[in-house]
Amino acid sequence: MSAVAATDLFRIYPSEEGAAAALQGLSLEIEEGELVVVFGPSGSGKSTLLRILAGLERPSAGTVRVFEQDLRTLRGRALAEYRSRTLGYADQHYVRALAPELTAHDLVALRLELLGADPQECARTADRLLDRVGLADKRDARPGELSGGQQQRVALCAALAHRPRLFIADEPTGELDAANAAQIYALIRDLSAEAGVTTLVVSHDPESAVVADRVVQVRDGRISADDGDAVVNRGGWIRIPEELLGATTRARLEPRSGGVFVHTLTAAREPVAPPADASSDAVVAEVVGLEKVHGRGARATRVFHDVSFSLGAGRLSAITGPSGSGKSTLLQLLAGLDRPTAGQVRVLGQDLGGLDATQLALLRRRSIGVVTQGTDLVPFLTARETIELALELRGVAGDAGRTLAAVGLEELADQRVARLSMGERQRVAVARALAAKPALLLADEPTARLDEANARSVGALFAELARTTGAAIVCATHDPVLIEHAQAEVPLATLAA
Repeated sequence: MSAVAATDLFRIYPSEEGAAAALQGLSLEIEEGELVVVFGPSGSGKSTLLRILAGLERPSAGTVRVFEQDLRTLRGRALAEYRSRTLGYADQHYVRALAPELTAHDLVALRLELLGADPQECARTADRLLDRVGLADKRDARPGELSGGQQQRVALCAALAHRPRLFIADEPTGELDAANAAQIYALIRDLSAEAGVTTLVVSHDPESAVVADRVVQVRDGRISADDGDAVVNRGGWIRIPEELLGATTRARLEPRSGGVFVHTLTAAREPVAPPADASSDAVVAEVVGLEKVHGRGARATRVFHDVSFSLGAGRLSAITGPSGSGKSTLLQLLAGLDRPTAGQVRVLGQDLGGLDATQLALLRRRSIGVVTQGTDLVPFLTARETIELALELRGVAGDAGRTLAAVGLEELADQRVARLSMGERQRVAVARALAAKPALLLADEPTARLDEANARSVGALFAELARTTGAAIVCATHDPVLIEHAQAEVPLATLAA
């Protein structure tokens, strides 16, 4: 029996600007107990497919059944029953699923308790799962006391505790380093197999294919490849991978015995020059003897100790290190959004420790840009309006259209943020921070939601902007695609409490 059967799915988002199709005739079958990984570039329709399977959206056309339940007809109590019992869902922003006031044990047991399971069974299940993922000693820790990798493991346990029949995960390792990502993929495979769960994982990370029974590719809202074979969709539609096409826009089809031969003319690509060293020795920001401790007493956790480095003008720098090493915390300190336990942070010659909240806000407005994960954008604004609003609030002039073109969004400039994919929203967040041309640009995992092609584009863009504007651009990242564009690296290591 097929666990998932989707046929000719369309998902169209109407608006005043015109309709946009996220899915365009997608068909997919998944067998019971199978683990399928779905790849595809930003905006290809992957997350829309997951939202339909989660019962969060309905298809505009086509059919979709999960264990013979027609998701188009589920309403009210039946839909709630499907979501609470049949489905396990891990959102790409896993922190959202972790109530900050609950312990890891409480979070894992919560779904079972809400379903009316015996309290002792809930406790045993939570203990067993936390032990299974190596977090038995963290059962009483709250999310804020856990590293990113540990939080993701808790979120996985919470999503699988009630033994759902279908488990879906949207970019489950987007914010994790390679080592933690490999652990999460292995846990998804092992926990899914132990529970007999049918699993669908959406990812940009090629390493996730290692745990898959089958890999499918989504392009332009359709399945374009299945386990390496190109899929011929209704009407003879077939998608040829860009890496095979090169720069050509035309192809000639020749009937052959047993198939069709495709002739393409490939254009030679111009080599991309590596980033040139910045000519300026000016220091935009520096930290000296920096130490940061979270919490107090027995719960105190030292994030890092005696960290010192400087950030030069016209350079792209990468802050690297495993999940939990303090990359995001370091960016918060550089932006003046948090205070160090010890040491100094200086930006443009000013010691941030000597500035009050108002002075810090003025410094950020004038000289610091922050690239978020794209989740704080106003959904009803267009991409262009988002940039224009940021410029207006900063009181500076800028060209919103040109900035959006620089991140490859010129064609979507007048689309509302709510209609953009997560990868597209991420690029809007990048453009918003770049538009004001700050002296210091801080980006926290700016390529975590992007496919490799877009990640390379953003990395090249950051390197180019650092070189041409003289800004110090700093990225907290574990993405090797972004790191290879950087001219300086600040490695952090995880410290024990």
